[in-house]
Amino acid sequence: MGERYGVNDCCRVFEVSRSSFYAWRQRQGKVNPEREKLKAMLVEHHKESRASAGARTLSRELKAKGHRVGRHLARSLMREAGVVSRQRRRHKYKSSGVEALVAPHVLKREFDVTAINQVWCADVTYIKVGTRWMYFAAVLDLFARRLVGWAFSMISDAELTCEALRMAVELRGKPKDVLFHSDQGCQYTSHKFRNELLANGLRQSMSRKGECWDNAPMERFFGSLKSEWVPEAGYRSEYEARADLQRYVMRYNNVRLHSYNDYRSPVAMEKMAA
Repeated sequence: MGERYGVNDCCRVFEVSRSSFYAWRQRQGKVNPEREKLKAMLVEHHKESRASAGARTLSRELKAKGHRVGRHLARSLMREAGVVSRQRRRHKYKSSGVEALVAPHVLKREFDVTAINQVWCADVTYIKVGTRWMYFAAVLDLFARRLVGWAFSMISDAELTCEALRMAVELRGKPKDVLFHSDQGCQYTSHKFRNELLANGLRQSMSRKGECWDNAPMERFFGSLKSEWVPEAGYRSEYEARADLQRYVMRYNNVRLHSYNDYRSPVAMEKMAA
């Protein structure tokens, strides 16, 4: 830089002090082994998250392994390594709506619950498989945001949501009087699904029409799934999609750190409450 323009002039134009410039130049060519080690670990965690983890998550991951890495240092390491966090893609699923057994909005966005099996939220999304769509129904326990029931199908009908509900009921020991909240999708407003809830002693709540944030925890779960895990081009086969989504569910419940849980996984949070 000094060959063509003076250092003083360049520092003035770029609003950088001369001392900062000389300190930067002195650092060039020097390799910090500890920093390079942290950078390599950060890149590995970033790959494991399928490029979804940001500076906050990566700093938590490295701290869990005994390294003193704050968010700002993690951001610097990401910049040096040339890695960025994938951003969440917009959730596009809209229910067609056929039957109209609409339940009242009992939950009223009170998502902070005090006990396991107090409130379950549910929703359905779609995943690209070849030239078709595969549908994914999920049930989330609001206490620790743990996924407790799920099902896949190439047909988006009431049987899909009933299957996810049955799984949740069995895995959670058949609890009674759980408040089950969903949107007004045709799968949840059907007679078949309403009867399934009644048979298991569960109460029903539904979001208001057009108010997606009435079911915000499910929106966040599916948003994370699609931004962190699902390939942008979708899957080549139903088998591949099912296997890969099952892996995400296991990771989400057992490994993924959740800010709502003070950066613990859902399973770890439930164990603390037991």
